[in-house]
Amino acid sequence: MREIQVSTVTDTVARLCVQACTVLPEDVKTRIYDSRKTEPWSTAQDILDVIIENFETNGPIPLCQDTGMACVFLELGQEVHITGGSLYDAVNVGVAKGYTDGLLRKSVVGDPLRRVNTNDNTPAMIYTDIVPGDRLTITVAPKGFGSENMSRIAMLKPADGIDGIKKFVLETVENAGPNACPPLTVGVGIGGTFDKAALLAKKALIRDMDAHHPDPFYAQLETELLDNINRLGIGPQGLGGKTTALWLSIETMATHIAGLPCAVNINCHSTRHAKEVL
Repeated sequence: MREIQVSTVTDTVARLCVQACTVLPEDVKTRIYDSRKTEPWSTAQDILDVIIENFETNGPIPLCQDTGMACVFLELGQEVHITGGSLYDAVNVGVAKGYTDGLLRKSVVGDPLRRVNTNDNTPAMIYTDIVPGDRLTITVAPKGFGSENMSRIAMLKPADGIDGIKKFVLETVENAGPNACPPLTVGVGIGGTFDKAALLAKKALIRDMDAHHPDPFYAQLETELLDNINRLGIGPQGLGGKTTALWLSIETMATHIAGLPCAVNINCHSTRHAKEVL
C-alpha cells in the first residue's frame, strides 16, 4: 500500500488550478492554429488571431475573466492510502489556495437560491474513479458557465437511434449560438442513466483532442458531427465562419433496454484542464 499525504494533494490541486486557468493545453492550441489556417471568412480569421494573441501572451494571465467552477477528476489507485486527513477536504483546500494565491476570480455561491459567494471558489465539483494501481491522477478542469449554461440532456427513446442523437447534438449547438463563446469543444455522453450521461459528456471534454473514440463506429460519428456543426455557419464568437467547433468527443457506456440518454456538455474555445500523476 502506497501512502500519499493530503498536503501533497492540496499543493498539487492548488498548482493545477492556476495552471489550468492561465495555460492553454498544447492540443487545444494546435486545433486553434489549424482552424486559423483553413478558415476562409475574414472576420472569423480576425477573431481567431485575437484568440491566438491572447493565449500566446506571456505571464500568468487568466485565459478568461470567468475562471470557472473547479471540476476535479480523481483517478484513485486502489493500492493508494490517503493519509493525514480527508481526500475531499484536501482537494477543496487546494482549490481555495489556488484561486486565492493565484488571484483568480471566485465565482461560487454556497446556495443556489440565496447566492452568497463562498469567497474561495469552493466547493469543487469532485468526480472519483477507483482504478488499479498505486497512483493518484488529478485533473483540474475549470468550467465557465457561459458554456455550461448552454449544455443539455435528453432522455431519448431507443427508437430515436443515431438520427435522434445527431439531431439533439446539432440542435444544442445551434441553440447555443454565440452564447458559449465559440469556437467550441463539444462533449457528448451516450448511455448510462440520466446522471451518468451528463458525467460522460463532461469527461469527454478533458480527453486529448485528436484522440478519437476507440470504437470506429463512434469515431466516425465524432467526425460526422463535427463536420455538421461546422456547416452551421455560427463561427468564432457567432459572427460567421466555418470554425464553430474545434473538436467533438463522445464517451459511451451501457444503458437500459428502454432508454437512450444523451447529454451534450459545451466548452468555449478555452478548453482548460491540467493533469498531474502522484
